[in-house]
Amino acid sequence: MGSAPKLIISLIIPQLAGGIGSLFTMNSVGTWYQILEKPFFSPPNWVFAPVWTTLFILMGVALFLVWKKDYVPGRNLALWVFGIQLALNVLWSFVFFGMHQPGWAMAEILVLWFAIAANMLAFHHVSKAAGWLLLPYLLWVSFAAVLNCAIWRLN
Repeated sequence: MGSAPKLIISLIIPQLAGGIGSLFTMNSVGTWYQILEKPFFSPPNWVFAPVWTTLFILMGVALFLVWKKDYVPGRNLALWVFGIQLALNVLWSFVFFGMHQPGWAMAEILVLWFAIAANMLAFHHVSKAAGWLLLPYLLWVSFAAVLNCAIWRLN
């Protein structure tokens, strides 16, 4: 497969994951999430969509940089780790917004955080740029974990 199809597929995969996650989010943002007590540092709801869209684009570019390296040791493992952390990302949306379980979501986001860190390392071994492209994602999920914890404690 050529580079152009790999790039397009790489950009679509994280956006699809985001779309699946948003199915759980959309139904709760205007209802359940709205009535939760939130900490003072909770961003307005409109911030989340552009941030996540940008992060999913960065993930897609990182995925492409790794996927296009056909014969690099560690590439296939890096792709599997990417898939796992992406599935964990969707799972968090299901647990927090779909099940309305901030406590369980807190446990899940910690697992997600370590999966992203492992993904960064795995990508870094294949493509340094790909590893660094996941740093904003790790930082945002770090903030999301703090926000998740605060919401859990307040409610």
